[in-house]
Amino acid sequence: MKTLKKILFTLFSLFLFYRTGDMMQQFMGDPTILYSLTESVILAFLLTLFVTGGFAFLGFVFTTSKLLPEQYYTIKRPKKLTRIYHKLGVRHFRLIIVLAFWGTTKNKKRFFDGTKSGLKHLVVMSKQAEFGHFAAFWLIFLLSILLLWKGYYLIAVIANLINVIGNLYPVILQRHHRMRLDRLNG
Repeated sequence: MKTLKKILFTLFSLFLFYRTGDMMQQFMGDPTILYSLTESVILAFLLTLFVTGGFAFLGFVFTTSKLLPEQYYTIKRPKKLTRIYHKLGVRHFRLIIVLAFWGTTKNKKRFFDGTKSGLKHLVVMSKQAEFGHFAAFWLIFLLSILLLWKGYYLIAVIANLINVIGNLYPVILQRHHRMRLDRLNG
């Protein structure tokens, strides 16, 4: 069953990356099409969903966090991270996602079972989640530069707004979680 899950999630991830490439190829073709606000929102949402989903599904079955050096995951300036966390209102974002997605006991148990070894698992899971959002954030940012270059200003701006909320905030949240976990493991 585990092998089947790896195969299916990898295929789904490849499909999402294919759709991303297909979308970008259409955007890069001439001439630049003027989309309405509604169409721009939908296209920006789909672009961010495809990219973020592509990295997420890979992270569900592979240890993608190991693609970055362990040094990346070390919190070097915890006070600065805490300031950013509070100034951007990431704590409010955390409350919203806990209520909307992660609030059930079943979801919580998947990440932390209440044991000391569970803390280590939680750290690994936070690195996995952070990598997926980090990689998606930068790819969407780079794709947005291409969209701006091609004249799709509204789609690029909306995609980056979604990107900040959907990927940058989770990166900051995961780093903040690990900083607090480091104090416990300290």
